[in-house]
Amino acid sequence: MISSSMARRLRVYVAAGLAVTGGWVAPALAAGAMATGGLTSQPIGHYDFCKLHPGECSIRPSNLAPAAMTDGLMRKLINVTARVNAAVKPMSDMEIYGKDEVWAYPDKGVGDCEDYVLEKRRQLSRMGISLADLLITVVRKPDGEGHAVLTVRTDKGDYVLDNLNDKVKSWDQTGYRFLKRQAIDNTGRWVSIRGGQQVLVGAVQ
Repeated sequence: MISSSMARRLRVYVAAGLAVTGGWVAPALAAGAMATGGLTSQPIGHYDFCKLHPGECSIRPSNLAPAAMTDGLMRKLINVTARVNAAVKPMSDMEIYGKDEVWAYPDKGVGDCEDYVLEKRRQLSRMGISLADLLITVVRKPDGEGHAVLTVRTDKGDYVLDNLNDKVKSWDQTGYRFLKRQAIDNTGRWVSIRGGQQVLVGAVQ
């Protein structure tokens, strides 16, 4: 039987959106953060990428707290976005590889949306940002076309790095419908985004 004081504390935790598990209290969802659901299918392009780079798809970050948003972090996000967008020439997978859904680093200076995302994620990770806060994300553009962006989790909300725009925007200011993204605790798993619709890109279970 729990005491009345413990009951009051539990009600406070629930009201604050906190989870209590084994003595660990998970942080509440940051204001401006997208709400995610359960595990979902992995995009086929990421599945094939993981077969080529298995070490990149089995990372379990130890620190799952969102990155602290500072002026320095925002400068990094802006600079990396502009630099990668300028360095990579947009080309479709069909033009580059003769087939669709190839996710690869744009080391030859050409790539499509997923390739921009991979390069930005790689550069920001090398700057010390946790992979728990650098999440490949599948969205739908207003015209219905599938697209990929990089979501950066921060304590001030989730921000998006996009090859179609050099501006770093809050996710809910992009005009996109967010469908799924990498799980924060496992780089090889994906979770749904609440409010999203059925994904239009190829996926595997």
